[in-house]
Amino acid sequence: MDTAKAVTITKYPIRLGQFLKLSDLVSDGLEAKFLITEGLISVNGIIVFERGKQLKKGDVITYKETSFRCA
Repeated sequence: MDTAKAVTITKYPIRLGQFLKLSDLVSDGLEAKFLITEGLISVNGIIVFERGKQLKKGDVITYKETSFRCA
């Protein structure tokens, strides 16, 4: 069962840092940069260290126990 919260994106691709702000997981780019460079964010189950990672529809972004899906 898909428990990821869907976040509607109007234009793809979107960068990971932008997605984190849009999903209200972070309040600004500096916070997004910190979470990403510390290895606390994964995309489709793989830890990502680049803020500019391009996301596409269907990707699942996870921080701790919370998951978001690009919709």
